[in-house]
Amino acid sequence: MIRSELVQRLTDDNPDLTPREIEAIVSTFFNEISARLAADGRVELRGFGAFSTRARDARTGRNPRTGEVVDVSAKRVPYFKPGKEMRARLNCEA
Repeated sequence: MIRSELVQRLTDDNPDLTPREIEAIVSTFFNEISARLAADGRVELRGFGAFSTRARDARTGRNPRTGEVVDVSAKRVPYFKPGKEMRARLNCEA
């Protein structure tokens, strides 16, 4: 599912809200998750899962096109850990 499909699905389920209002809600939701991850690195949504960041050490990489060796700096990357309810639903245990 892509963002526009999510907005359409929410619009269909909530006819009292306009697509523009739902787009604003979806944008705010994603912006808040991103901002919180950038600030303190963790967002927990009970019953769904937890978003966090993980540190990646600096390493030596290779440009796949040229084969040139490049240094890749250390960075933080997003990580998602599904909650127990999500895992059960995906594995048809509900």
